[in-house]
Amino acid sequence: MTALVLYGSNNVFRLRLEDGAETEGRIKGKILKGAEGFYNPLAPGDRVSIEKDAKHAGAALITGIVPRRNAYARWNQKGKAPQLLAANIDYVLCVSTAVLPPFRPRFLDRALLQADVAGIEPVIVLNKCDMACEDCDVEERLEDYRRIGYAVMEVSALEGRGMDALKALLEGKTAALVGQSGVGKSSLLNALVPGIALKTAEVSQKFDRGIHTTTMARLIDLPDAPGSYVVDTPGVRRLVPDGIGATELISHLREFSPLEGQCTYGLSCRHVTEPGCKILEAVNAGVIHEDRYESFLRMRDELEGRLPYWEQDQ
Repeated sequence: MTALVLYGSNNVFRLRLEDGAETEGRIKGKILKGAEGFYNPLAPGDRVSIEKDAKHAGAALITGIVPRRNAYARWNQKGKAPQLLAANIDYVLCVSTAVLPPFRPRFLDRALLQADVAGIEPVIVLNKCDMACEDCDVEERLEDYRRIGYAVMEVSALEGRGMDALKALLEGKTAALVGQSGVGKSSLLNALVPGIALKTAEVSQKFDRGIHTTTMARLIDLPDAPGSYVVDTPGVRRLVPDGIGATELISHLREFSPLEGQCTYGLSCRHVTEPGCKILEAVNAGVIHEDRYESFLRMRDELEGRLPYWEQDQ
């Protein structure tokens, strides 16, 4: 038999069986084959093979992982291992806001990069668009994201603006909500799933950042759209890329990759002061946004271990 992982922690998971019933599942043995090296062995969206648990009535033992189509993860600094956030998904909804908390393109660049590395289509979702924003740089940045090929949706969970388009996008799909605390992921789910009543919290005025209300990732069904799911993930203040080295970074940045290896110094170019650097020329010509170039430098230094993550700004 197989089952769908809804959520779980400490190697105990909530599973949905093939007949639609739900049960508790525990990993059989100490290590689940195929999960070696991960901070957590399974994520919402995973499909697993199971058998009856003779020691716990009505429960199941998880015996294996059905090969994943994809997985969205981040590097867990504390555990020094990749942490799975969602598996077998169609979209990563990179949720941000223009104000409260303020727009943070550094985090957004990392979320988009991780989706591209995993081969999952990312969508930028700007929530709280009902709130007045006096920062004209936000719209300019969003337009640049559109220019380099990212879909951008501007929505308001509070007013319902843009929610019909978001629901249409999700029909028959599985998506993961990823974003920093306070951007309104729980509010979006409350709008998508009437009656779910997820806990929300005000953004801290003192620190201009959100307060954690979601403590673990979980898979949620969308009503009126069979086969549609959203993985609600806990807010993170820092997303460290996983599954990529510093030398591979350019090939996963959409507007950088066509220039890879074309500098005068070829693949050895550091793209900082070298003459004949095509990346610097593209920045000066506006083909690569200055902020994206700054994100590239910071992510590369981070991947090379030159700067610890807590010393880099958002």
